[in-house]
Amino acid sequence: MLALVPGCASESPRPLVVLGPWTGKEGEAFEAALQRLDDGTGRTYTYEGTRSLRETLVSQLEADTPPDVAVLNSIGELTEYARRDQLEPLTEPTRERAFSPWAPDLLVDGRSRTYWVPLKVDLKSLVWSKEGTPSDDPTWCVGLASQATSGWPGTDWIEDILLHQAGPARYTEWATSRLSWRDPDVVRAWTTWARLLDGRSDDSVERSLTTSYEGTSGPAGPRGLLDSPGFDCTHEHQSAFIRYVYAGDGIRVEPSARFLDGRAEYRDAFEVSGDMAAVFSDDPAAQELVERLSSPEGRERWRAEADPAVRPLFPDTRGLPSAEPANAVEQEIDALLNSRASALCFDASDVMPPELRDAFHRAVLEFFRDPARKHLDSLLGQLETVRVQVDEDTDDRRSFRPPQEICDRLGG
Repeated sequence: MLALVPGCASESPRPLVVLGPWTGKEGEAFEAALQRLDDGTGRTYTYEGTRSLRETLVSQLEADTPPDVAVLNSIGELTEYARRDQLEPLTEPTRERAFSPWAPDLLVDGRSRTYWVPLKVDLKSLVWSKEGTPSDDPTWCVGLASQATSGWPGTDWIEDILLHQAGPARYTEWATSRLSWRDPDVVRAWTTWARLLDGRSDDSVERSLTTSYEGTSGPAGPRGLLDSPGFDCTHEHQSAFIRYVYAGDGIRVEPSARFLDGRAEYRDAFEVSGDMAAVFSDDPAAQELVERLSSPEGRERWRAEADPAVRPLFPDTRGLPSAEPANAVEQEIDALLNSRASALCFDASDVMPPELRDAFHRAVLEFFRDPARKHLDSLLGQLETVRVQVDEDTDDRRSFRPPQEICDRLGG
């Protein structure tokens, strides 16, 4: 934990606490950006970075010691906190930067409110491989472990497949709990994933279930699945953030569409995730901090402090320019985000209520171990039960409507 002093004053107000997901070099770069946000008020900023973000935040809320600002990637979780009156609505001009699909307005008691703003985004519809590797018959790397949230690399697969097979409209219905888990489009996405990964040995399955999405660790840190011993594989389906484990290693990146048995008209629809800042404190300085972090100047500071492999990515939208790409991989990702995308759709599991998202994670792990159709039918039945129950529970609460549109249809 590091206290950062942006300026001097005769008084010493309490530090503003920012809780976020970034550790290691990412955390260091964000801390450095905070340090440079000199507003002349004498406020200090304490950054707490953790990989167990949800657990840490829930514990702090239960102890009535929430952070002033928290950065989360789950619209489902953020919606729950807003529903419980644990978030403060954003003020202008921050709200103007909370563009769809990453931070839609919520209807609260008949009023449209905005509760979070994206600080960075990542493109998820990507496939990674080593330069020179043939791509006609890929052998897939899969690592599904991730501490308390194991399974999300598998949900990313299913989400991306469904988006490219059924399109943004059906994807949105499913992500926002308006489509049954037994729907044929949903079933096909699961069975397509099983077919793409068919032929794995029992040892390979267990290795994937227990290996981190970062791959194995070496003297210099994570090695990435493409470079990990025991993974005889040629291609990896993973988000743009994974570039930090492959920096300078002759790795190429390309859109995932052609690998997923999708339809041509959905080729340039991409799945994205976002790290979004929300205010948990009634201290006006917390609102001011989020305003500065989400500004073009705040983005420039952050990028300037970060190594190329962990530089935050931003789409060129609402007049907020993206910076010059640092290398060929980032250049390709930047082009997909800002030039080629016909639609950008938020990560479906991160839109779902936490109970449904967690059940989705568990179901993916079980299905990966046993992809038999009978087992799949049982798992989807369980997920449908959770969906219906969560929807009924939501209807019992005060007037509050979560987002219904999570895809930004670019170019009209």
